[in-house]
Amino acid sequence: MSSDYRRITKDGLWDNNIVFAQALGLCPLLAVTGTATNGLGMGLATTVVMVASGLLISLLRGIITPQVRIPVFVLIIAVLVTLVDMSMNAWVHDLHKVLGLFIPLIVTNCAILGRAESFASRNTVVKSMYDGLMMGIGFTFAMVLLGAAREILGSGTLFNNAAQLLGSWAHFIEITLIDDYKGFLLIILPPGGFLVMGFILAMKRLLDRKMAEREQKATEASAELQPESS
Repeated sequence: MSSDYRRITKDGLWDNNIVFAQALGLCPLLAVTGTATNGLGMGLATTVVMVASGLLISLLRGIITPQVRIPVFVLIIAVLVTLVDMSMNAWVHDLHKVLGLFIPLIVTNCAILGRAESFASRNTVVKSMYDGLMMGIGFTFAMVLLGAAREILGSGTLFNNAAQLLGSWAHFIEITLIDDYKGFLLIILPPGGFLVMGFILAMKRLLDRKMAEREQKATEASAELQPESS
């Protein structure tokens, strides 16, 4: 993998993660992540839109004039979101009912428009699609992580009703961690989303600091090993 693709991967999954670094897409993140299943469904839908928008905008970047680029980008994203909304309504109707209005609201996710403006409109098709995929996976990871934490603390289950919402293939990921668990209702409610999100962000900051300190020590050790110039 070239350095460009390594950088895109690292940015999408961690350094420039839509949620943990850019703090974008928080409305669906906090609203639909009562379970990991909902988070997975919303994350996958957003990923499809990001990959497809990267493809189309990169293909059309040569003919889209700068004066109208933002309205055109929004229109492309809106068309893609409509197609995803209709597809989910047809094939995963139960999940579509659970996510409800938040599927059409993918259009308003600033991260998608931001990647279209800052990356897809300036790079090749392959790189733009890969950037959309990595950003989408990073967003899905954040959605599933927050949903899983809230579901475990609130209900004692993991990926509850996955088979009903995603299809029979997802039956194997349904797990009951604690039988007869009363749970914490607050964690499942929207205020619980803010609380869990705060803890996750704090943990990421600590990990980033530890990794930065480790890299600094490695750099200093490497500098000490190099012979002094005469």
